[in-house]
Amino acid sequence: MILRSCDPLFIAFCLVGVSLTNLVATKRPNILFLFADDQRADTIAAHGNPHIQTPHLDRLAEEGFSFRKNYCAGSFSGAVCVASRAMLMTGQHWMSLPREKPQVNWGPNQTLPALLKKSGGYLPFMIGKWHNGKKTLDQSFANGRSIYMGGMADHTDFQVQDLKDGKLSAKRAAGEFSSTVFANDAISFIQKAEKDNPFFLYVSFMAPHDPRNPPKKYREIYYKNRPPLPKNFLHQHPFQNTPQATSGRDEGLAPWPRTKEMISDQLCEYYGLVTHLDEQVGRILSALKESGHADNTIIVYTADHGLAMGSHGLLGKQNVYEQSMQCPLVLSGPGIPKGKSSEAFTYVHDIYATLCNLSNVEPENKIGSEDLTGIIQGIAKEVRETLFLPFQDNQRSINDGKWKLHIYPQINHQLLFDLEEDPHEMKDLSNNPKYAKELEKMKILMEEWSKSLRDPSSYHSENPFPKKPLYRNDQRILDRWQPKWIREKYFHRRKLPNHGL
Repeated sequence: MILRSCDPLFIAFCLVGVSLTNLVATKRPNILFLFADDQRADTIAAHGNPHIQTPHLDRLAEEGFSFRKNYCAGSFSGAVCVASRAMLMTGQHWMSLPREKPQVNWGPNQTLPALLKKSGGYLPFMIGKWHNGKKTLDQSFANGRSIYMGGMADHTDFQVQDLKDGKLSAKRAAGEFSSTVFANDAISFIQKAEKDNPFFLYVSFMAPHDPRNPPKKYREIYYKNRPPLPKNFLHQHPFQNTPQATSGRDEGLAPWPRTKEMISDQLCEYYGLVTHLDEQVGRILSALKESGHADNTIIVYTADHGLAMGSHGLLGKQNVYEQSMQCPLVLSGPGIPKGKSSEAFTYVHDIYATLCNLSNVEPENKIGSEDLTGIIQGIAKEVRETLFLPFQDNQRSINDGKWKLHIYPQINHQLLFDLEEDPHEMKDLSNNPKYAKELEKMKILMEEWSKSLRDPSSYHSENPFPKKPLYRNDQRILDRWQPKWIREKYFHRRKLPNHGL
């Protein structure tokens, strides 16, 4: 939604901006940014899941504002977390980043922590996973603790580096479970933080990304009281949506066809990671309250994207289905209403513009991020009417709240769903003549998004790949991060390629 200067809504929004400016004029709020990895939007009890234990995230939702339709805006890479972090830090859609190596080259874009430091006097501090290379780290942070430069690792056995004045230390053993390590360092930072200067504390967790090896006690919680399988569970995906669907590392974490027993076990382990992460978040929030900083700190909790976990026969996030691109977003702190929520479409990278407003800092370059402050304050209902999810050159989707269209250009395939009647995307209506007008309307909306982002991909292939997927268990990849008990549980039945073990 574009607001013009003559629009009454724009005037009202400006008044909100003035009030927020007055709020932070004398003292800008601290920002505590808690970033999960691979967390589905439906894994918070307060957001409607009675089968998971997240008491601290529940409390955060009760004390803040939840965006219930928050998404990662697709990806240029099968490693979706790389693209999501690039968009978050720059406020740009991935199609607006440099085409060559956008994962590690963000061009002249001012990153959020650098902008907050330059224009707001913030102290940026980094903890946890980065995954976008040293060059972009240099653009963003000069100091940090327990930084993990890779993409994933065994949560119980990995190495980290400390960052001081722009220089990374030698690697050292993290020493404890990943979520615990990062929470410990966040607590230490908060306890030592001065009250005269605002801080931007970025805590990027590795959980609940696989390996799905939470401490035994946390997975046992769910083995004993198992959550239901996803309503859209399938034994395997019915067509070749992307090369990663049959050859990628994420999808190879369990054999084909998927069994209900296997998905149930992995779901218990995944929920265990979320509950353990929730406990660490609780420790951080308690430390914030005890430090005296809580009354002047904006808290952001989100994730880079979701995860399939058996939905549609998939395990990973290399797809444009709701459960893989949707992720939680909760904001809490001064000026933010308590216990409120919105169904408006938002992207993870909208946090950039929103935090700029809340900290009274003006972006230095044009960004694709939308400020969510108007929604938070009840002045605006939405910042966009439709949601576009482009994934590499092999998937596109457009969502208007009721209808959602998927296009798979490399196999000339399409799906149409009525999300109001079919929120789990289980009944394809694209071949039903009754919905021809809706199909055409959604194609036009997708074309508009494509033009606005200068999408270089064709939506039709003259030489399409076969639609039928080829699932080969003998080509599953056993990566070096999977701990012994997971290897034995999910990989022992067949001799698999051993990468790095």
